[in-house]
Order: sequence, then structure tokens, then C-alpha cells
Amino acid sequence: MTTDSETFGQALTRLRGAISLRELSRLARIDAGHLSRVARGQRPPNADLARALDQALKTDGHLAALVATPQPERFEVDDFRPWETAELLGRIRASAVDSGTIESLEATVFELCCEYPIRDAASLRREAHGWLGEVERKLRQPVGLVAHEGLLHAAGWLALLTGCLEYDMGQRSAAEATRVAARQIGKEAGSAEIVGWTFEMSAWFALTQSRYAAVIDAAKAGLEAAPGGSAAVQLMGQEAKAYARVRDKDAVRDALERGRALLASMPAPSRPDHHFVVDPAKWDFYAMDAYRLAGDDELAAEHARTVLKLGSSPDGDLSPMRMTEARLTLAAVAARGGDLEHAVATAIDALGGQRKSLPTLLMVGGELDTELHTRYPGESASADFREALRSVAATRR
Repeated sequence: MTTDSETFGQALTRLRGAISLRELSRLARIDAGHLSRVARGQRPPNADLARALDQALKTDGHLAALVATPQPERFEVDDFRPWETAELLGRIRASAVDSGTIESLEATVFELCCEYPIRDAASLRREAHGWLGEVERKLRQPVGLVAHEGLLHAAGWLALLTGCLEYDMGQRSAAEATRVAARQIGKEAGSAEIVGWTFEMSAWFALTQSRYAAVIDAAKAGLEAAPGGSAAVQLMGQEAKAYARVRDKDAVRDALERGRALLASMPAPSRPDHHFVVDPAKWDFYAMDAYRLAGDDELAAEHARTVLKLGSSPDGDLSPMRMTEARLTLAAVAARGGDLEHAVATAIDALGGQRKSLPTLLMVGGELDTELHTRYPGESASADFREALRSVAATRR
């Protein structure tokens, strides 16, 4: 039994008995360092951690009773630990399940995925992780098979969204752990599309890390796992980007044509702003990148202008990250055409967008920086862009 005066750390010491903190961290799937700091009172416990410890120690909710249950919006950026999402997803996979309002949950997850292009990454990641906590709580009590499957699907999509946001924020290790956990949940949920998107994430990660052979391997594996649907189209787009960077123009053309054909066979999406849906406008975005790297300036500029046109609205950019890359593409075309001042002005303006995917932005910006210094060595304008790009890189956490 707990007492009103007993602290969380004191209760934990009493309840774990002879079990070491390291062994307890393994049983509860909690980072050992974090658990040690909580036990010593250096970090506050949260409800998820308390429930995991109660389950590991079989203490019937004694520790959870000492911690107030948070609502989804209370997950703060400062509480972020690199492995917490993977730990949470691991507990979801191991849990019992209960019934819930599956349709309402699915609608919430859908809307969160639609907010990806425009919403602050840290804020959206915080809310997505909060809803993962809600799913975990529902998965701890028994329900029927249909509800179980629905909850696993929701967890899988939330994990995909969370992993993408973590990578956007420069949290490479956390994003990879979340991606792996999402694939496991996708398999258990029987969702080829969720599994396919985990391969797409792997291809994207590899692309921004200049591991082009790994991009192609991930694309092939993903297409075997999910040969149809949006994940397959996007995998072909990542293929085209990788082939463009190794200057294989025939393979670029083949990947783009395969992707375009599959996309044409699919119905138009009702919500093209959903991050895990590929629409025709996004295919212009992929073609733009591939043609820029292939040196086909006319086609690159044509697709870039299409991306800018389709992404503009009176209320602001509909797809800020796509628009940024389109402007960097036009800057590259201007530089190749001899207009350095216009190229640099356009490029620096592009870097000022609020919604960023740091790895992708630094990859494309770095490619432009290399081109500027190759074509215009010693020019002050080239140096200005390099300094602006370094300022963006310095925001990586």
C-alpha cells in the first residue's frame, strides 16, 4: 500500500525490493538512465512510466496512483527522450486491448496526418505522441478482434507520423527506432501499406545521408512488401531521386514512368494534404528534383513552377516544404543560366520558411551550395548563401 507522504522514488524502492534498477529498466522497457533519475527524484515520473513499472513489478497500479494521468496535449518538447516513442510502441505491441471509439480515433489520426505539411514539427510530434499514449491505454484492456485491429492500425499510422516528424527535427536515432517499431506494428496489424511506408522512410533517411545504394535496396524491398498504393508510388519517387544522384538517367526515367503509371491507375485522393497519400502534384515535385540533378534545366524549371502554382493559396503555402525545394530548384536553374544574384536571392529567401525538414533541406541546399562554389568560386554572393545555409544547419538539435 502507498501512503499520502510516500514519494514516487520511495515507493519504487520499496516495491522493487531486490530487483536492480538496470534489471527493472529491461523488464519495463524504460531507458535505464532516465529510470535512475526518476528514482532519485531528479526527473518527475509520468503516468506511462508508472504503468510500465506497475506491469513489470505486478504491483496492481500502486505507482500509477502516485502520478496524475496526463492528457495528450501535456506531452512537452522538453520531455522528449530519444527512445521514448520506441518504448511506448513496444508496450503497445505487448499489451492487452480494450474497446474504444475506433472511428473517432481513426478520424483524429487522419487529421493529424493532414497537418504534417504545415504545422510546427515539434508541436505535431508532441500531439501525435500523446495520442499514442491514448492508444496504449486502450490496448491495455481486452476487447474484440475488430477493435484490436483498429487500434493497431491507429498506432501504426501515428508511429509513421511521429517518426517522420522526429527525422524532420534532426532526431535521427529516435526516428529510426520509431520506424522499426512501426514496421513491427504494421506487420501485426496486417497492413501492407503501413509496412510499405516504413520502407519509404528508410529510403528517405538513406537518401538524405547520401547512401544511394541503400535507397534503391529499400525501394525494392518496399515494393515487394506493398506493390500498390501511395507507398509504392513514393518508393518509386525515392528511387528516381537516388538514381539522379548517381547520374543514371535511364534508371531515373524508368522509375519516374513506373511511378507515374501507378499513380494514374489510382483514384484521385479526397485529401491530398494527407502526408501518406501521393497526389499528382507531389509527382511533379519528385520529377522536379530528378530533372534538376539530371541537368535538364528546362524540365526542372517547368515542374518547379507547377509545384509553386499548385502549392499557393491566398492563405499561404499549402505545402511549404515542397515550395522551398521548388524555389531552390529555380535558384539552381538561374545559377546555371549565369544569373548568380537572382539565384542567391531566390535561394536565401527559400531558406526562410518556417516548416522545415532539416535533413532534406540541408541535402538540397548543400547540393546548390556546391554548385554555386563550383561555378562562381570566390564570389561574395556564393559565400552569402553558404552562410545562410550554415545558419539553418545550426538549428539542428
